[in-house]
Amino acid sequence: MLVMNGQAQEPVVPRGLTAIDGLKVGHVTLEGRPTGCTVVLAERGVTAGVDVRGSAPGTRETDLLAPTNLVSEVHAIVLSGGSAFGLDTATGVMRYLDERGIGFETRGGRVPIVPAAILYDLGVGDGRIRPDADCGYRAAVAATNGPIAEGSVGAGAGATVGKFGGQNRAMKGGLGTAAITLPSGLTVAALVAVNASGDIIDPATGRVVAGVRTPDGRGLMDARILLRSGALDRPRIAENTTLGVVATNAVLTKTQATKVAQMAHDGYARAIVPAHTMGDGDVIFALATGAHAGEADVTLIGALAAEVMAEAILRGVRQATGVPNYPSVRDLDPR
Repeated sequence: MLVMNGQAQEPVVPRGLTAIDGLKVGHVTLEGRPTGCTVVLAERGVTAGVDVRGSAPGTRETDLLAPTNLVSEVHAIVLSGGSAFGLDTATGVMRYLDERGIGFETRGGRVPIVPAAILYDLGVGDGRIRPDADCGYRAAVAATNGPIAEGSVGAGAGATVGKFGGQNRAMKGGLGTAAITLPSGLTVAALVAVNASGDIIDPATGRVVAGVRTPDGRGLMDARILLRSGALDRPRIAENTTLGVVATNAVLTKTQATKVAQMAHDGYARAIVPAHTMGDGDVIFALATGAHAGEADVTLIGALAAEVMAEAILRGVRQATGVPNYPSVRDLDPR
């Protein structure tokens, strides 16, 4: 129990990715237009895997995470807007880690391992304003193990969804996070920047939460119905992408972390319709800190990762703030 100003207050408990001890999250949202970057710091090093499912990815250092390759630990993950320009954010995070002597030990010094992935948001506002190395550095400086800001922040600042009706009927996406802890102490968490071409569906109800709007812009269509009718517009190729990170405190090998990343994509498929399209560069990184003792049940962890990923996707769009031409969920349904 905390005591502030003479009054007892409950401590703030992280509810998302920072529920995993050893991880920090920082955002920078740029001025001038909605865009930015989000950094997940793992300064002690964590086992990592990745699975890329979308057909228009923009990534850095993902090949390194293949189970057959040498390095098994990473020191940060970077998610960024700005399309391929945003990959430069990882350079700033490397500088931050290098200044602190954090990295993979080599004969010539420590080299920070910082995989990254980007989403396309150049069509929201002035596309000449893009996240860069300074954005990544500042996000790393801002990273904490406390509660994580959600919605129109960081990598989710310029995210949009529901582009199968054309850009003029799309909606605001955003960044969300979620976590679950079992009675055993096993924790699985997710963080995601939702910039999907498809609709966002609540798996519990089957209801469309965000996506293609009706022609008058005030209601929601349903991409599942549009798919069956053949009435979908084709989104512009490579102008979408949902980026995610799942993490656990379990002990995992790099191969097992890769499997968890694969299973976590079920969360995309449950909450995004359609997912993994030719115009999406969908990526999920998986991290394991190894703080929870006991043999890891990869099937359980992967299943929970899919659950929290779907929840994080819903939170991302529900917490978003609308911008000109892209209303938010709360703009259409202010309840």
